Amino acid sequence: MNKYLAEGFGTMFLVLLACGSAVLAGPHIGALGVGLCFGLVLVCLCYCLGNISGCHVNPAVSFAMWLSGKLSAKDLFGYVISQLIGAAVGGALLFALVKVGPDFNFGGTTGENILATNVLQPGATSSMALLTETLLTFFFVMVILGATDEKLGFGKFAGLAIGLGLGLVNIVGIPVDNCSVNPARSFGPALFSPDAWGDFWIMVVGPLLGAALAVIVWSMFKAARTQK
Repeated sequence: MNKYLAEGFGTMFLVLLACGSAVLAGPHIGALGVGLCFGLVLVCLCYCLGNISGCHVNPAVSFAMWLSGKLSAKDLFGYVISQLIGAAVGGALLFALVKVGPDFNFGGTTGENILATNVLQPGATSSMALLTETLLTFFFVMVILGATDEKLGFGKFAGLAIGLGLGLVNIVGIPVDNCSVNPARSFGPALFSPDAWGDFWIMVVGPLLGAALAVIVWSMFKAARTQK
């Protein structure tokens, strides 16, 4: 049960603090600053919760771990449910901030999407966003698989690499669709921004596809190494 609670709390703080950076300070720190906040939050969570649940805080990561044989089907279900609940709570807290500070100069996206939801940005297309989400999640999950590998990983430095990876993909992906690479991160804010549901499928299909591709490629890398 502790690992499920850890996933829920971790995902809540990821949404609250990382998405909150866009909501509260987006115009001041820009995409670079928001991406850095996502990375820093994940670094902190990795070192706080990593020894409890592995600190997935992302259904795509849990999906990749299940495909890799590192997570049971039961835990996959428990992790994803916990992550979605945590994201919903984080989204609710952000929504509460917006409601109690109506005169505050909020950042993020505007109008109904003020909660930094994952929606297509001006000029972006669905196919562009889907490809972006797939490629960025592929890279991010590859970093996770490499950094945490039992034989090839980097031990105590894994959390740092994973956090930097999330920050990097956010910096690249924010101009396209505010960057998801995490269906739970998209789910929480979307609960309070109805206009975001039209693009939500991209934030599920892209990350899951990218995670699956990362597992396949990483398995090939490991197989090639063991044959030497």
